[in-house]
Amino acid sequence: MELLLLSNSTLPGEEFFAWPIPYVTGFVQDRPRIAFVPFAAPEEQRDGYVEKVRPAFEGMGASIFSLHQEKDPVKALDNADVVAVGGGNSFLLLRDLYRTGLVRAIADKVRKGLPYIGWSAGANVACPTIMTTNDMPIVETPSMRALHLIPFQINPHFTEDTIPGHGGEGREQRLAEFLALNPTMPVLGLREGSLLHVQDDRISLHGRDLKLFRHGKDPLVVQKDQEFRRELSDL
Repeated sequence: MELLLLSNSTLPGEEFFAWPIPYVTGFVQDRPRIAFVPFAAPEEQRDGYVEKVRPAFEGMGASIFSLHQEKDPVKALDNADVVAVGGGNSFLLLRDLYRTGLVRAIADKVRKGLPYIGWSAGANVACPTIMTTNDMPIVETPSMRALHLIPFQINPHFTEDTIPGHGGEGREQRLAEFLALNPTMPVLGLREGSLLHVQDDRISLHGRDLKLFRHGKDPLVVQKDQEFRRELSDL
């Protein structure tokens, strides 16, 4: 399997999809047909989402077709060199992956070699579940179980920052709550402007450092450009 899992698509002050261009360009080289999954956006916004994403991929020499516009989205995957799953709301994305049958079809295709790109919610659904998303559950999903392409959870947009004077829990406290109830499942706090490149059993981190959270252990900082096993056994 080969996956490119991005914390986010766009950094403040930059054009859409600017920071990941060097990484994604190399990923889609000689893989020009991109099946795009815009389900993390509400239905009335999906056509616009496709047109927002299209120029970014065309600038890398690739073309996209959107699975929400296909009569049979599962069969349309056969025409793809890469599947790209966009960001937005993780619950909406997962609900419609189940509704279309793509939750199983994408997982099967990727395990058999179809390269996968996902950013934000698209990175969340590559995990065993979407239980470490930052999103509001605006729809009900058939299950919290996701594609399970990797054996750990990701928390995209990770930050230690809290809002002064705000009484809500910070991100690290929320992840500690998750680990208290799911003690065997590690979580990678993936900062904005960073990504994981998964190649079979190896993972490389690019962009910025991340934090690895495990039950009963202090958080571990993993430096950018570090490589490790997908089971995290060497961290």
